[in-house]
Amino acid sequence: MKILDEKQIRQKIRRLTYEILERNFGESEIILAGINNNGLEMAHLLMQELVGRTDATITLTRLRLNPASPAQNAIVLEMPIEQVADKVVIVIDDVANTGRTIFYAIKPLLEVLPKKVEVAVLIDRKHKSFPIQADYVGLSLATTLKEHIKVAIKDVEEWSVALN
Repeated sequence: MKILDEKQIRQKIRRLTYEILERNFGESEIILAGINNNGLEMAHLLMQELVGRTDATITLTRLRLNPASPAQNAIVLEMPIEQVADKVVIVIDDVANTGRTIFYAIKPLLEVLPKKVEVAVLIDRKHKSFPIQADYVGLSLATTLKEHIKVAIKDVEEWSVALN
């Protein structure tokens, strides 16, 4: 079942952009750290909206991890970790389910002291097992544990979010 179409996704991204700008007014740099593929694509879309609306430097990077076994595999921030010190970092993913992926994605950021770490997601599900709360949410859904959210925003003809 389709939950969001491309027009609605674009509206959510635009709204998230304005929320990010409001909460980070006056910052000199905002680092958007997208988790893996869809998180990086979300971060890229947010960056496109942010550039030109703020004087802040918008830096895009990727957080790479294996969501199936984040504790057993390396978690890599694809920029020098020293560059996040005293900066605003927004960790971005397409869907927050249990919070585990985002919880582990923050691990590299613990090596330095960012000014602030926030979380942005397109879809926030209410099945948290880890102490993660998204600061910026496109759509919040109460679903059953058996249902699955599929976000199609990368390498597709038409963007969509579907509940299976």
